[in-house]
Amino acid sequence: MAKKEIHKGLRGVSIGNSKICSIDGDEGTLVYRGYDISELAENVSYEETVYLLWFGELPDRNQLEAFSAKMAQHRDLDEMVWGVLEALPANLHPMEALRTGVSVLSCVDPESEDHGWEENVTKAMRLTAKLPTIIANYHRLREGRQAVRPDLSMSHAENFLYMLNGERPSETAEKSMDVCLVLMAEHEVNASTFSARVTASTLSDVYSAITTAIGTLKGPLHGGANQRAMEMMIEIGEPDQVEAYVDAALAAKKRIMGFGHALYTMADPRSYYLHNMLRDLSEAANDVRWLRIAERIAEVVEARVPGLYPNVDFFAAPLMYMLGIPIDTFTPLFAMSRIAGWTAHVMEQYENNYLLRPVANYAGPMDRKFIPIEARETSPNPFLKGAS
Repeated sequence: MAKKEIHKGLRGVSIGNSKICSIDGDEGTLVYRGYDISELAENVSYEETVYLLWFGELPDRNQLEAFSAKMAQHRDLDEMVWGVLEALPANLHPMEALRTGVSVLSCVDPESEDHGWEENVTKAMRLTAKLPTIIANYHRLREGRQAVRPDLSMSHAENFLYMLNGERPSETAEKSMDVCLVLMAEHEVNASTFSARVTASTLSDVYSAITTAIGTLKGPLHGGANQRAMEMMIEIGEPDQVEAYVDAALAAKKRIMGFGHALYTMADPRSYYLHNMLRDLSEAANDVRWLRIAERIAEVVEARVPGLYPNVDFFAAPLMYMLGIPIDTFTPLFAMSRIAGWTAHVMEQYENNYLLRPVANYAGPMDRKFIPIEARETSPNPFLKGAS
């Protein structure tokens, strides 16, 4: 049998055509439905971004108002879902709580198994609206605080911060949160998006596909870099400690969290806007400590390793920290934003479906002869490894 060319990690392998997102790593560009991320980050809300990703066009004012109002109506949770959140252990990682919450959502959705276009859009809307409610209130409940029901009059970003912190955020905080959501809403066929499309390709339901994506994002090689970047900044503590930390990490061949990307050979275009939002929020709060630490890390790393640039996680980490988001909730917030892209890809997969079924080159033994059990030689039992 002829061996097939191996692309480790499926790097450079195309799974087909998509109209949702384009990335040019060499040019450092990110495009949603034909719009450069710079235009979107500066001009549109998260709700507009969701509309664009699902329907292919930016909405006019009437369409946006109707869409936003309809999505807001789905923010609250069924009492069964509230009950599950209240019953979850307080020491659970928030990604596990989110994964469980999404699974429960399918149990209370009468259209869960309906694959019609309108029904799938409605499910996507429910998921996008409800994820912030699950994430914010699991955190409150695990701390022994009272849950905060969503406010339907607020924007998507404002409502999340309101539920999380129990008070209405400042305009600067709301804007920072909104831009953060826009920038992380979509990123082509990354690991979690690919896994969602694989599940959808079997014609499983939207909730199963999103549960798959959440499980994939939970892995530290995909969704945990922002958390570890913030933990690094907290460990450094002060700007004047940055140089020694970076030099020691590089000498020990440790990775500097929040730098480098599998696709971008130059600066991640999203990091520029997150840096600006961090600066605005820091100056408004009269607290520039994390801004100065982050900027100094970027300066030292660039000097020591030319061509190694901050990715989306680096400036997002202190930005989210200053918004009052717990460090272990950074990755769920990533999911809360990326649900727009995930559901867009799932619906696109359904539209022109083909079962995603790659192959592998077999590298094991061949032509082995069967030996009856009585004649087999004793060998170490892999299931008893480490047993006393």
